[in-house]
Amino acid sequence: MANLFSVFDPSTSIMNLNMNWISTFLGLMIMPYYFWIIPSRFNMFWNKVLNTLHQEFKTLLGSTKNLTSTLFFITLFTFIVFNNFLGLFPYIFTSSSHLTMTLSMSLPLWLTFMLFGWINNTQHMFAHLVPQGTPAILMPFMVCIETISNIIRPGTLAVRLAANMIAGHLLITLLSSTGPSLSHQVISILIITQILLMTLECAVAVIQSYVFAILSTLYSSEVN
Repeated sequence: MANLFSVFDPSTSIMNLNMNWISTFLGLMIMPYYFWIIPSRFNMFWNKVLNTLHQEFKTLLGSTKNLTSTLFFITLFTFIVFNNFLGLFPYIFTSSSHLTMTLSMSLPLWLTFMLFGWINNTQHMFAHLVPQGTPAILMPFMVCIETISNIIRPGTLAVRLAANMIAGHLLITLLSSTGPSLSHQVISILIITQILLMTLECAVAVIQSYVFAILSTLYSSEVN
């Protein structure tokens, strides 16, 4: 199993410096060029996606005072979806399938939301610990349950993204490793299966990015 999972953590180093995480910054060499290109179908499609996300995040945040706050969550979505798609290419390190990467995004987000909520809206945060209509005898248990569910939020965000990304890659690796020992008829079925799995992984890359961004937006709306 150690050899199997080592596929997702290749040792790429120059002068004893780990170069794996440079894949996260490859977008800096690609994305700026779109600002100097005549608008294409891809640009119009991406602008439509961003406008749709802006409308959804604006509705979830429920605040009309600062609509630019949706820009942060749109940027978060773009960053994650880019890294997810980048991991689908051969020989490119998948940074979003590692807890180091996902926790470094979810933990600071959760900490800032909690600090902002407890400092500025303390009474509102206490009210969230006891849902409306809870019987008095169940209130201590509900406070414990709500506190635990609040504390594990960054972990669930990070594990959800990392587990979903590594699961599909692991399945593709397992199926491809059986190729040399199969007959020609079975290999054709295997290739079709791999194509379907890659299509599924493309969908998962977008869905998990959207889920991460939308849950972060919901957590932000709860502290206001």
